[in-house]
Amino acid sequence: MPALAYSAIMLIPLLAALSLWAGGLWTWGVPLLVFGVLPVIEAFLPGSYRNHSAEEEADRRAKLWVFDAVIFTALGLHIALLVGFLVGVSAGAWSGATLAGAVATVGLSCGAIGINLGHELGHRQRPLHQWAARLALLSSLYVHFFVEHNRGHHVRVATPDDPASARRGEPLYHFWLRSISGSWRSAYALEVKRLRQRGQAAHGLHNEVLVGALVQTGLVATVGLSLGPAAGLALVGVGLGGALLLETVNYVEHYGLARALRPDGRYERVAPVHSWTSDRAIGRVLLFELTRHADHHANAGRPYPVLRHFEAAPELPQGYPAMILLALIPPLWFRVMDQHVDAEQRRLAAA
Repeated sequence: MPALAYSAIMLIPLLAALSLWAGGLWTWGVPLLVFGVLPVIEAFLPGSYRNHSAEEEADRRAKLWVFDAVIFTALGLHIALLVGFLVGVSAGAWSGATLAGAVATVGLSCGAIGINLGHELGHRQRPLHQWAARLALLSSLYVHFFVEHNRGHHVRVATPDDPASARRGEPLYHFWLRSISGSWRSAYALEVKRLRQRGQAAHGLHNEVLVGALVQTGLVATVGLSLGPAAGLALVGVGLGGALLLETVNYVEHYGLARALRPDGRYERVAPVHSWTSDRAIGRVLLFELTRHADHHANAGRPYPVLRHFEAAPELPQGYPAMILLALIPPLWFRVMDQHVDAEQRRLAAA
């Protein structure tokens, strides 16, 4: 995938802005495109399993700034969309079903761009990237993800200790409650442990999760006071939409997969077999290779342009948009995915 291909993500905030400007039922246009049209297109497109050669990967790493420019541009467009949306809510631009469509549209941008880019940037080591990650997550009121994802989820993925790993037979709606609440508590506990090890006040202003919660509360209050209560509530609404999209993706990525417990009481090392992956081209482009999730968990430090396909990784039967829709209907989800979980377990047992 060339760097230009990943620019397709910019269509989400751009089309979202057009749909909000058009008003009426057009405010539902982007969600219908993502979850109505794209699943059909992806169903007929073959996956792309090719990995880069060593020379190609070295070239992409050398030009990482180009791929990062796409990220920062998309993030800027997302924030502009969010600000414009809040101003529009303050002005009473939408009501009823059209307002619900506007919230769904901007919430989709909060998840697909805000949290997803916060996830990518949060794995980088440079201060610029890490602060940009926090800003991206702040736009979705999900700043604690910065702590929990890197220091919690990546350590405990595919174990009963990880709130963001869905268990076999667990409905999506139960998972939402468990993951959202459990991830916040886990992030706070991780910060308390870190600060106590440093001899600092565990519940003070050095606690990044606590500070993040205060900043988010201040942001909502500022928006509510400056643009009106409706705008403040709308910010909470789109943030919740982004969070639910993220947690649904988490559900899809790890459902039913588990690491074996070793005789010494520790879990086996994270490997590509512990994450569902998808190599469908549209998902790869629009989500910055998040769909190559197996490599991301096995090698968390690899930036998105060089993530790889692994033959050992279990593959989802359809792309992310279709699987998200399927997850919303638990009986159908279990009927489809439990068969794939069983097949994966048999494959591993025979290996």
